[in-house]
Amino acid sequence: MIEAWGELNVRETFEEAARTFVNLVQRIPQGRWDGPGLGEWNLRALVGHTSRSLVTVETYLGQPVETEEVPGPAAYYVGIAGIDHAGVVGRGVAAGQALGENPAQFVADLAERVLAEVDNAGNPLIHTAAGGMYLESYLSTRTLELVVHSLDIAAAVPDIEQPEFSDQLLGEVARVAATAGVLLGHGVEMMLAFTGRGTLSPGFSVV
Repeated sequence: MIEAWGELNVRETFEEAARTFVNLVQRIPQGRWDGPGLGEWNLRALVGHTSRSLVTVETYLGQPVETEEVPGPAAYYVGIAGIDHAGVVGRGVAAGQALGENPAQFVADLAERVLAEVDNAGNPLIHTAAGGMYLESYLSTRTLELVVHSLDIAAAVPDIEQPEFSDQLLGEVARVAATAGVLLGHGVEMMLAFTGRGTLSPGFSVV
């Protein structure tokens, strides 16, 4: 229930988002991988970019740090504001190519491996693109990315069933996104939109 947010287990919501992504990729028809995905990405690159939400967890677990520089998941999005767009696009394309001939199996194997590593990792301070942060804070950012891009994938392949997420998970990612928006200076704009008193500006995004 949403009322239990205060006791939220970010590992459980990360696992839910990861498994939902895996199940979604398994339903993509074989002939669709070179079709449109999102923006400059075809579907393969979009799925590849989404898979990086798992890849980076695995990579960063191998890069411990001693200092917390990013105090929470919302602060992460402040830390990466202005990140090089061309670099993000290129990494997504490369990640799509890395999926190989059987993307569904690649993603399934990746998710199982990363979830097992997270289960055994504790809550270490790790290096991230925004600076040192605790694993559990970083997992919330990956959960948000997995949810948003799973919805992107479903929009790109409208003949497959839309992914479903628990209220717990959606509550977590909504809270992270809203807090990031406030930290980025969009708090009033969001409150007016949320309460039917205004609309978000064209192209508005906190990620």
